[in-house]
Amino acid sequence: MGEAQAETTLCAERCCAPLALVLPPKPPGEREALIREAFQLEWLTIGWMSVEAVVAIGSGVTAGSLVLIAFGLDSLIELASAGVLIWRLTVELRRGQAFSENAERLASRIAGGLLFALAAYVTIAAAWSLWTRAGEAFSWPGLVVAVAAIPSMRYLARRKIAVAEKLGSRALRADAMEAVTCGWLSVLVVLSLAAQWAVGAWWIDGAASLAIVWLLVKEGREAWSNEECGCGS
Repeated sequence: MGEAQAETTLCAERCCAPLALVLPPKPPGEREALIREAFQLEWLTIGWMSVEAVVAIGSGVTAGSLVLIAFGLDSLIELASAGVLIWRLTVELRRGQAFSENAERLASRIAGGLLFALAAYVTIAAAWSLWTRAGEAFSWPGLVVAVAAIPSMRYLARRKIAVAEKLGSRALRADAMEAVTCGWLSVLVVLSLAAQWAVGAWWIDGAASLAIVWLLVKEGREAWSNEECGCGS
């Protein structure tokens, strides 16, 4: 009985602990270079998202556009997520990789919570748009910032995913998925504004937004649980 309990405890410690991605350790110099690249990506995110939030929310309020206001709120969530990642990377640079594992777990939880918040506001915004049958007014500034966000988010997401895999960071991967989501939201904003301008299709932004909620929830759950595993018999 005692040996069985010991084996169970050992399994729990080795298998079920919420660790970061399991990858071969990087040489100190190589890992530090990856961390500094991650820093650059997060500062680029902060710079772009600041512009995007101001333009999108301002345009949304002026035009009475729910989808643009929601797009701007997404930018604020991205700003918060970038701040979380900068804190996590700072912990590793100052105190080392081993100490940063606790920060990694907390950062993953925060990133997951931000993804849940993003899913909630997309759902509410889409449902409200469909319920009220009210499409947004056309906004040139909103269209320009949404078009510019598509290649910007694609670049940031691809680089963050690549660095996250090399670092073994789930928190950075969750942050990258927020960039992916922001890119799809940018496409939806462009399509909805274009459709509203061309044919008065008021419902397209609400219906299309609901299609990506599943991605937000899936990635939010992965980040929040840190992909904890169960021990087999």
